[in-house]
Amino acid sequence: MMRKTEFYIDGEWVAPARPNDCEVINPATEEACAVISLGSEEDVNRAVAAARRAFESFSKTTLEERIRLIERLLEIMHERNEEMAQAVSVEMGAPIKLARGGQAGSGPFHVEGFLQALSQYHFEEDLDSQGEHIVHEPIGVCGLITPWNWPVNQIALKVVPALAVGCTCVLKPSEIAPLSAIVFAEMIDAAGFPKGVFNLVNGEGVVVGEAMSRHPDIDMMSFTGSTRAGAAVSRAAAETVKRVTLELGGKSPNIVFEDADLETAIKKGVFGCMENTGQSCNAPTRMLVQRSVYNDAVRLAGEYAGKVEVGDPTQEGRHIGPLVSEAQFNKVQGLINTAIDEGARLVAGGPGRPDGLNRGYFVRPTVFADVDNGMTIAREEVFGPVLAMIPFDTEEEAIAIANDTPYGLAAYVQTADQAKARRVAKQLRAGMVQINGAQRPAGSPFGGYKQSGNGREGGRWGLEDFLEVKAISGY
Repeated sequence: MMRKTEFYIDGEWVAPARPNDCEVINPATEEACAVISLGSEEDVNRAVAAARRAFESFSKTTLEERIRLIERLLEIMHERNEEMAQAVSVEMGAPIKLARGGQAGSGPFHVEGFLQALSQYHFEEDLDSQGEHIVHEPIGVCGLITPWNWPVNQIALKVVPALAVGCTCVLKPSEIAPLSAIVFAEMIDAAGFPKGVFNLVNGEGVVVGEAMSRHPDIDMMSFTGSTRAGAAVSRAAAETVKRVTLELGGKSPNIVFEDADLETAIKKGVFGCMENTGQSCNAPTRMLVQRSVYNDAVRLAGEYAGKVEVGDPTQEGRHIGPLVSEAQFNKVQGLINTAIDEGARLVAGGPGRPDGLNRGYFVRPTVFADVDNGMTIAREEVFGPVLAMIPFDTEEEAIAIANDTPYGLAAYVQTADQAKARRVAKQLRAGMVQINGAQRPAGSPFGGYKQSGNGREGGRWGLEDFLEVKAISGY
């Protein structure tokens, strides 16, 4: 079994201040696959001190120097994609095809988007005929906390823009899925970034995350995870009035109008909800269907959910894998049972493991129909392959149901009427709206409204999260 108990601090792999071993569990086997160490406040202090020292010089490097380092990192990410994929697959259960593509592949995808944004971004500008010069400067030392569900994706969306604009950072990945972050740290080291620019400390949120959020020498916290944990980061960071950006939960509506290509819309909606075993904050988990085609949509959703295969992450194929942990498995099982108790109609799946699987945190792809938006299954983020179907009659009702949620991350609209699609999209209280399956390009801003967080990740918006604005009059 792998032992990865060291932290990457000040350009070196170092032992923790106090040994505190923690097993990493393979969710497909329920067995330990690695041992890491959980860090302490002392480890955070050491990492922050290294980042603070490095900031003095790294913040003054030229854009060309930083681009060269990031381009080298991109090369290494491509070279070691298979190694990264294997780490993701074993730590959080992503099937190897998804691990190679969407999971490990998301890192290079976002790096390319940031390089494109850097080539067009103006770090200094003059206000026309105002005699004032505007400078965008790195904010300083950044504390970065990333989740287990899309580990490489979130590491790239935080670390790369921070370093690109001249910040230094301390990364705390999820202790549930830390192996991909360790591989990433090795890539940073191989790319030749100066010591102290990037630091990695594994640990629990209540210890390491709390110490980072409160630390007076961290200038900014960027967090991705649950809304509850994001609120805790904000409270801790408030003492030092540091900037906090949050990418949190979602309960994204997928509005299917009667004039949509129904079979395509339902197929993509079901598979989109089930992808990554439903463990995506922007998953289309509420399917709102116009009543005139609702019964056909329910039938199709049940059929497509039945075609979603569940299986061993090490096997090739388009199946889904297990949930990440026993705690997540128990949560999803509880929400499925609650939906049944509250009167939702079970169309596919249900409680328990899929047939033939008696080990691992596997769940049945599940569809509920006749859901009321007040039901728990429509209000709470499940983070599992569970779809809630809700009927509506009018465009206005669809918008009202879609917006009736504490979240506002993503939304999806399916209709043959482009004017209607645009009209509805502008009324949805969500940070991202996709019409008829349109894909989001590299550099697109990712983030949401309301309790889905603040700030935006990706492209020039992701760069600006890590920049301060200085106005110099009489320049």
